[in-house]
Amino acid sequence: MFIRFSSIALAATLCASAASAQTAEPFKIAFIDQLSGPFSNVGELMRNHVLYAVDDVNAKGGLYNGAKFQLLQFDSKLSAQESQSALQAAIDQGARVVVTGGSGSSVVTALVQAASRYNQRNPGKEVLILNHSSIDPELTGKSCSFWHFMFDANTAMRMQAIANYIKTQPDIKKVYLLNQDYAHGKQWANYGREMVGKARPDIQFVGEMLHPIGRVKDFAPYVSKMKELGTDSVITGNWGQDLTLLLKSAGDAGYNLRYFNHSAGGMPGTVTAVSQTKVGQITWVAESHPGMPDRPLLDARAKEYKAKMNQEFLSPRMDLVPRMLAAAIAKAQSTEPVKIAKAMEDMQMDTIMGPVKMRGKDHQLLLPQVVNTIAPVDGKTVKTGWEGTNYGFRTDAVYTAQQVELPTDCQMKRP
Repeated sequence: MFIRFSSIALAATLCASAASAQTAEPFKIAFIDQLSGPFSNVGELMRNHVLYAVDDVNAKGGLYNGAKFQLLQFDSKLSAQESQSALQAAIDQGARVVVTGGSGSSVVTALVQAASRYNQRNPGKEVLILNHSSIDPELTGKSCSFWHFMFDANTAMRMQAIANYIKTQPDIKKVYLLNQDYAHGKQWANYGREMVGKARPDIQFVGEMLHPIGRVKDFAPYVSKMKELGTDSVITGNWGQDLTLLLKSAGDAGYNLRYFNHSAGGMPGTVTAVSQTKVGQITWVAESHPGMPDRPLLDARAKEYKAKMNQEFLSPRMDLVPRMLAAAIAKAQSTEPVKIAKAMEDMQMDTIMGPVKMRGKDHQLLLPQVVNTIAPVDGKTVKTGWEGTNYGFRTDAVYTAQQVELPTDCQMKRP
């Protein structure tokens, strides 16, 4: 049976026991992601989205028993080893839930494995991993864990949306696969070749290259190779500076490429980079995009967030993590991680991005996917500029969760 929590019902539940807030111990959440190094701006954006939601839940009364969330912050340094050390420090400080995902699938996999080992040795003191951005399908597939929940569409689901859209774009003919040399980059390339190739058998994949993550300062040699091969579109999973520097190099060369990406507009600086290059067209997919029309709740949340955090609201799914956690705690009437996890399974919520469901059999969140393109403001399809530019987001296609939902081979072991 599915349980649906509306924002009104959740607010009422959170406020019900506010009188006991003075005596209830805080419920500690650990944020573990990159807060230093070349991708620190991305980590800080993720942290701020989670922090805003934590503060908002607390301001509305906190948890069912009057307790408040407390957010502990740790720097992953994009390292699995550093992240596991942070996990132990978080546990030592009393954290029962870890929010992570922006440091890559290798880091999240290491955290899930470490948490599983810890939980097996420490029954009654378990910890949950709530993953907002690492979208390796293995995490909710063959490597699924009862202790892990994915709050984003996985790589295959996002590529399914991209493939559905490319099927409607006959001018795309020659595609190059350029990606970062780590698990996610390889998966984005593999799913791109497989799914786009199936949707458009006539497309020619003219080349493929992997590059070191966060270490390339000039993408001109890659751009030159793509131009030599007559590339018109690039499937790239690049993010952070690896995406903005790619855009810059292509722009400097005057190369009008189309890019297909998973989260471009959800990263700070991408809109600015596009506005500066003025050539190229980047299309990406996510649960929504900034300024998306006909979503008044999303627009209201974005305005509230910007007023408080002084930055753009780019990721509703990150904002959802503490809110769905609070709803699961309310449903379970408990702050024990095992009971929270069971309450979250098959939970449905009405959210600012529409209805979502946490699939119980593999802990994969099912949510809508929106294909959109960063484009100049034209007063019609793009009405608002972002990051102080005259570029915003054009909605190209909207797919329901059911249209991009894919089967899972998860065989979950439960406590």
